[in-house]
Amino acid sequence: MKLSGAKAIVEALKKEKVEVIFGIPGGSTIPFYDAIYESDIRHILARHEQCAAHMADGYARVKGFPGVCTATSGPGATNLVTGIAVAYMDSSPIIAITGQVPRSMIGKDAFQEADIVGITTPITKYAFQVTSASQIPDAIRTAFLLASTNRKGPVLVDVPKDVQLEEVDPDYPERMNIRGYVVRSGDPHPYSVKKALGLIMSSERPLIIAGGGVIASNASEELTKFAELILAPVATTLMGKGAIPENHPLSLGMVGMHGRGEANKSVEEADLIIAVGMRFGDRTTGKLDEFARNSKIIHIDIDPAEIGKNIKVDVPIVADAKKTISVLYSKLLEIGSKRTESEWIKRINSLKEMFASNYAEKGDGLKPSRLMKILRDCIPSKSIVTTGVGQNQMWAALHFKVLEPRAFITSGGLGAMGFGLPAAIGAKVASPDRPVFNIDGDGSFLMTEQDLATAVSEGLPVISIILKNRALGMVRQWQCLFCNRRYSHTNLGNVPDFVKLAEAYGAEGILIESYEAFEVAVKKSLRAEMPVVMEVPISPDEKVLPMVPPGKGLKEVIWYG
Repeated sequence: MKLSGAKAIVEALKKEKVEVIFGIPGGSTIPFYDAIYESDIRHILARHEQCAAHMADGYARVKGFPGVCTATSGPGATNLVTGIAVAYMDSSPIIAITGQVPRSMIGKDAFQEADIVGITTPITKYAFQVTSASQIPDAIRTAFLLASTNRKGPVLVDVPKDVQLEEVDPDYPERMNIRGYVVRSGDPHPYSVKKALGLIMSSERPLIIAGGGVIASNASEELTKFAELILAPVATTLMGKGAIPENHPLSLGMVGMHGRGEANKSVEEADLIIAVGMRFGDRTTGKLDEFARNSKIIHIDIDPAEIGKNIKVDVPIVADAKKTISVLYSKLLEIGSKRTESEWIKRINSLKEMFASNYAEKGDGLKPSRLMKILRDCIPSKSIVTTGVGQNQMWAALHFKVLEPRAFITSGGLGAMGFGLPAAIGAKVASPDRPVFNIDGDGSFLMTEQDLATAVSEGLPVISIILKNRALGMVRQWQCLFCNRRYSHTNLGNVPDFVKLAEAYGAEGILIESYEAFEVAVKKSLRAEMPVVMEVPISPDEKVLPMVPPGKGLKEVIWYG
């Protein structure tokens, strides 16, 4: 049966079991949107294309299934770029479908023409342009295969407008073989397993550092059992939060520049680090040549490009995190290598006690650390938290305990301000029965606040907690600590009244002036049927501490600023 190229795209998406698309229509995607009109695929109309990409990303991270976003040619497509780059840095599977000017106009500087394939090639697993309607079924199947296998990531498919109008009798392939691309089994090599077992059994002070790859491979349960078997404390990267319940006795919290004291100190004292699904990024390691100098290192990652890229390791294992941990666990059980007591765990517990007083709230005003603890106590364990970027993100990472995987969604590698609200919208679409909270700063929230309109119009009761300090707080903190308090252009000045702003969009706004009011508002928001925005005034002098200064090792920590 003959179909237009646009309808062929929709049919291909339906065969991939796509239920929702996030986007904004434009001249080059009118045929595609006309086909969507006749389909049962839900469309979420964003108010900015960057937000559409972040929504697809938030959806993908919660669902564990590729999120789809779409934009027209030219500025619509280029507005997707930040969201695509976030997904690329954080290994999130999204599919971006962009319109393009007709084939006869490409390369002629036509109205709203941009080489989006060239622009996004460095920030996607693959970006390609469809040049005939007959290619559409293969293109969509290829995009989903690439996005969701091996190390996950974004893929862009660019479709000229006349290709969307061209008629074709589509042939949808059951399987795709992509030249030069091998879908790895994920099984660890037996020799690497053997070497790793030797290091684990001889270790007296093992430490696991869990990254986003643990969550991506759904290995959280296996990781926790493995840690319990070998009595290894577990620190996480920012992306790894939730890989182990953070109320578990073996959990150390986040490691790195703003890592918890006990986590960073454990890296210094461990004799073996088992790094799982993490890339040894600079915000995790601090000064590279000082990181884990006393440790052997086992590095488990699905992407061979990450092994040895930043840190020299003793045992590289290019494999799936879930499969590798399961194999190591089974082998250790066979050997009878279960540990029942450990001086190392006693040391870990003493470190937790030693650093506990450093996190105590001091001074007047509402303290972000206490707000995070109240939030945790008031909401169900299954609740999802997204964040903006800046101090708000690090306060959440340090003080909000994540109890389940896929429940903490943040822009890690790229650190894109404005991520929190649209990611929360995508998360809520992915899991409508779970409460979704966006922890944000006023600077970050203002970058994408227009998509409150999306949340209201779609009936998505996401809750935003805005820590309002009238400043670009993280940059201001660095200016305080490293620039002799020369606050160059970090004062936001005329920040809006967020209660009134929320009400203008048709959402509920609440001003928070006490811890008691915050607790009441959080509990009330769990029953809300519309988006809620809480404005929480805090001092611009509040800092995220501890902090390892840039270029320093993890032991060179600032605790007071």
